[in-house]
Amino acid sequence: MQATAYTYDPESRSGQVLLDDGTPLPFDAAAFDAGGLRLLRAGQRVRIEVEGAKDAPRITLVTLQTL
Repeated sequence: MQATAYTYDPESRSGQVLLDDGTPLPFDAAAFDAGGLRLLRAGQRVRIEVEGAKDAPRITLVTLQTL
């Protein structure tokens, strides 16, 4: 699934992405670390993997979207 980086705190390595429908979805340090990223800037397109119920999804991976 694709999204856009919305917020990112380098100290906690957590933040939020915006899904393409505008819904914000938080991610934690484990999801950030799983993607192997070092930094994330607001506005960057990212690929995310999500698990859990549709009404309570949890991001498990955040990485940069590449073509």
